Amino acid sequence: MNLIQKSAIDFTAPAVLSDGKINDKFCFSEYVKGKCAVLFFYPLNFTFVCPTEIISFNNKINDFAKRDTEVLGVSVDSKFSHHQWRKTSPHDGGIGKISYTLISDITKSISKEYGVLHDESFALRATFIIDDKFVVRHQSINDLPLGRNIEEYIRIIDAIKHNEEFSEVCPAGWRKGKQAMQASDEGVADYLNSHSEEL
Repeated sequence: MNLIQKSAIDFTAPAVLSDGKINDKFCFSEYVKGKCAVLFFYPLNFTFVCPTEIISFNNKINDFAKRDTEVLGVSVDSKFSHHQWRKTSPHDGGIGKISYTLISDITKSISKEYGVLHDESFALRATFIIDDKFVVRHQSINDLPLGRNIEEYIRIIDAIKHNEEFSEVCPAGWRKGKQAMQASDEGVADYLNSHSEEL
C-alpha cells in the first residue's frame, strides 16, 4: 500500500506519553500539527529486536527535536503493556523511560489502515516520515529479523527540509552540508561530473 505524497492517516488511540502518563484519547494529527513526524510500527513489546530500535530512537531524540520532528512508536500491545515496558530497565530487557510517545493499537485498526498488519496479528517494522503539512514523504518496511537504521531517517528528514528550502534534489547518499543538485539535465550532468566516483 503506497501512501507516498498522500495525507497521513489520522487516528485517536490510547498512548503512553513521554512523561509516562496515559492519554486514552491521543490524537495523532493534533499532536504533530505543524511539525514533521516519524511514525514507526514494531511487532510487540518484550521481544528482541524491538527494544534495540526503540532505545536507538530514544538515544537520538535530540537530533529529531532539533529538526522539529516528533517520534512516535506504535504496536498492538495495550497501554498497560507499554507502561510496564517503560518501567523495565534496559538491563532487564525493557526500554526504560523513553522520551517519546508509544501508541496502543490494541484494536489493530491503525496497523491495518497503514497497510502493515502482518497475518492479522501484529505490525511489521514499518516506518513513515510525515512532513509538517501532514503528507507522507517516506515509507519503508523491514522483515521481522531486520532492525532499522535510525540515522537514515534523520538523513531523510534533512533531505526533505533541504528540498523544501532550496528546491534542489538530494542524490544517493546525500547528507546535510553536502552538495545537492538542480532537477535538470544540466544539474545531474554537473553533479555526476564531480561526484560519480563517490556514489
